[in-house]
Amino acid sequence: MTTLFADKYRSKVVLITGHTGFKGSWLAYWLHNLGATVVGYSLPAPTNPAHWQLLNLPIFDYSGNINNVAEMQAVFARHQPEIIFHMAAQPLVRESYRAPLETVETNILGTAKVLECVRQTPSVKAVVVITSDKCYENPEDGHPLKETDPMGGYDPYSMSKGAAELVVSSYRNSFFPVSCYGQSHQTLIASVRAGNVIGGGDWAADRLIPDLVRGSVLGQPVAIRNPLAVRPWQHVLEPLSGYLLVGQRLLEADVSIAEGWNFGPQTTDVLPVREVVRIARTHWSAIDADEQTFDHNPHEAHLLSLDCTKAHKWLEWQPVWTTAEAIERTIRWYQTYYETGEGPTSNDFSSYIQAAIKIDLCWTK
Repeated sequence: MTTLFADKYRSKVVLITGHTGFKGSWLAYWLHNLGATVVGYSLPAPTNPAHWQLLNLPIFDYSGNINNVAEMQAVFARHQPEIIFHMAAQPLVRESYRAPLETVETNILGTAKVLECVRQTPSVKAVVVITSDKCYENPEDGHPLKETDPMGGYDPYSMSKGAAELVVSSYRNSFFPVSCYGQSHQTLIASVRAGNVIGGGDWAADRLIPDLVRGSVLGQPVAIRNPLAVRPWQHVLEPLSGYLLVGQRLLEADVSIAEGWNFGPQTTDVLPVREVVRIARTHWSAIDADEQTFDHNPHEAHLLSLDCTKAHKWLEWQPVWTTAEAIERTIRWYQTYYETGEGPTSNDFSSYIQAAIKIDLCWTK
């Protein structure tokens, strides 16, 4: 493989919480390809089929709950990781209405418990906490949300992600202050927020693309509950490149990176659900969707977009694929899987890297 991220991950011990999930499995795959020693700590894969199971990666794979501090601390102590990517979460808005206490416990207390393990593990030099674009107090007034906007959240999921960001900020200020880095501690902590992530290998319930795929396979129309809702859609590899870039800079002891960061598509690629369905249908004619009105739908934001100027300017990060390209790649991934039983993860990964090299992105060097 071409040297990426200044080769900072080669031979590093990297611990991922939530590695069996959709985004976590893609991150584990990327880090394994970068030559890292990957340690995963997570509940079992949440769906069947699952991307994690298809990959069958040769990593250290631990099954456990992030709220079990003693069990998780034993994994930290055994492997002495140098960098943590904390991804374990209850990731679904509608599920948070059904299980608000579980969502709070996992997303807020779980984040604090991961950071407690970091406090007990001197080997940890960098922590990247993955939250969500829904962590912000969203007035839905048309302005893209930026890192200086207040945390908040209407629904339990969004609230839990806003609160997780406050946990990160508090731990950074209280135990890992940037002003004392290199003196009383050796750890830098950043948080990262991405848009609506799509890509092959996601079979979660109540997500647009997986629902469309399930419907096409079963020959059933899919009910679209919010066709005009606008979201920042992006391929899963896009935010992961940002997370890895943040991690690289933290490992390089760049204290200016120990903050919050947005990673999303270009503003022209923020699309309504209806348009995403239309594009997906051009690549898979079996997709059938019905726009329906539900009287008792739980509240979900109608308009959400991210301002990624900070990442563009200070990290020199840019998305590689347009949203249309991301949708096409995603649909093709599922078509290949249902035709062959194997997902073309390696092909998508290689194509993404080559496209990034072609436009000379900073992390490709």
